[in-house]
Amino acid sequence: MKYLHLVSLYVFIAGFSSCRSGSEAVSNVNDTIILSDTIQYHPVRISKKDGSILPWFSADRGKSYDTVMILVWNFWKNMETDSNGLKYYMNHQVWRPEHDLRGLGGDQINMALSSWGLLYAYTGNIEIIENMKYIADTYLERSLSGPSDKWPYIPYPYNTEVHSGRYDGDMRNGKGITQPDKAGSFGSELINLYKITGELKYLDAAKKIAGTLSRYIVKGDSLRSPLPFRVNARTGETGSLFDNMGSGKSVRRALYTSNWTGTMNLFSELAGLDSDRKELYEKCFNTFVEWMKEYPLKTNKWGPFFEDIPGWSDTQTNAISFAMFILQHRDLFPLWKEEVREIFDWTYKELGNHEYEKYKVTVMNEQTVYRVPGNSHSSRQASVELMYGALSDDTTFTENAIRTLNWATYTVASDGRNRYIRDDIWLTDGYGDYVRHYLRAMAANPDLAPSTENHLLGSSSEVTSIVYSPRSVEYKTFDMESTELLRLKGKPSKVTADGIVLVEVIGPSDKGWTWKELSKGGVLKISKKTQRNIVIDF
Repeated sequence: MKYLHLVSLYVFIAGFSSCRSGSEAVSNVNDTIILSDTIQYHPVRISKKDGSILPWFSADRGKSYDTVMILVWNFWKNMETDSNGLKYYMNHQVWRPEHDLRGLGGDQINMALSSWGLLYAYTGNIEIIENMKYIADTYLERSLSGPSDKWPYIPYPYNTEVHSGRYDGDMRNGKGITQPDKAGSFGSELINLYKITGELKYLDAAKKIAGTLSRYIVKGDSLRSPLPFRVNARTGETGSLFDNMGSGKSVRRALYTSNWTGTMNLFSELAGLDSDRKELYEKCFNTFVEWMKEYPLKTNKWGPFFEDIPGWSDTQTNAISFAMFILQHRDLFPLWKEEVREIFDWTYKELGNHEYEKYKVTVMNEQTVYRVPGNSHSSRQASVELMYGALSDDTTFTENAIRTLNWATYTVASDGRNRYIRDDIWLTDGYGDYVRHYLRAMAANPDLAPSTENHLLGSSSEVTSIVYSPRSVEYKTFDMESTELLRLKGKPSKVTADGIVLVEVIGPSDKGWTWKELSKGGVLKISKKTQRNIVIDF
């Protein structure tokens, strides 16, 4: 998503490393070594045992991951108000102290809502919910296409006049152009926010987005996805892809992307919430699933995602997000293990970055027209690889995944600035598209969560409220039937659901709770069928 003068950029980086030369050890800390090399903001910490990369903050991964997530959140929360009265992150895709001149990132709103919903369950910090509401309310008020447009009630991804306070177009195609894939993802996040807050305005807005998208879905083929990548919301005319060399020449219509996981989630969720249109939503969902199976999954033609790339590019975001979708819908993919591995193989072949192999880690480049390693893309890859390992018992990718998470901590400064390697402080990559990957990684592998604190790591439902106190954890879920996973300092003395004592069970069960002892504390899994309110006592 960082479109520079690509030819000169490639020439420049060919002889440039983000790490200063030399590996002289300057200090030893227990079983780790701090090197004189640096990555981004920090000296490199490696394992004394095998020389592999460790987080910059501490050899304790859980403490380190928790630290960078909270640093990032605090930087976001405390970001300044811009000249038009909106928070800086509602106007700009890049943070600079002198203020960047570019507008919003294409998926910036959706990414923030996604991360903050998970972070709220992890921390219980009510400020996070308030921030989610501010983001969604501001965007809904200022971004939607008009009711008489061909594509009504869907958000524009970009503010063409940066400080106008209005989102009215596309960064490359200009005013009136929107991106249907981002609209679908926004609708999905609005449903999650409705479930967390109970506020119907978010559900209603999601229904309107889905209604518009459903009108224009086609079967698709090798050249055209079920919805286009760019479209003029007013006229219905398809937008353009341009030459990537900066000539400004239109080279093809923007008919194709594979970034439909959010849109599929939107239709799937609405099928369970809106019985009157269930059949329509299921048809839309199935159209996307069948197209994804028939084309991107077979061809690895993943296509564009980013707002600032003029033309065609195959992106890691699209590929790995669909791999996560497969893992979350294994019933739809009988060959899910093989198919997910094939996606992993494609990303490593096309986008694997070997600059840091002396620290025994391979990280991930962003896309085929910008082969630079990303904090967000590498941590996304790692989290989905850990999900795959947990579900398949195939640990081929686990070691590199954890080292990748360690590597991605180095882009976070001690004040919460999160800078993309050899690039800017992107409010997408460094914030909304960063925190969620660490939280998903912890849910897949609870050993990676802090051992001296209590945290809810994952739930099959939305967590609508949660309170952590010294002697208990109390939370409520949207769904009555759900499963939660928590990393706790110690084994509970009692677990109740709606006042009913749940029993501890041994082995897999769809009702009750299980406890897995770790070297410090352990992992609590709670399964419930007909309750919403859980109290865990210590």
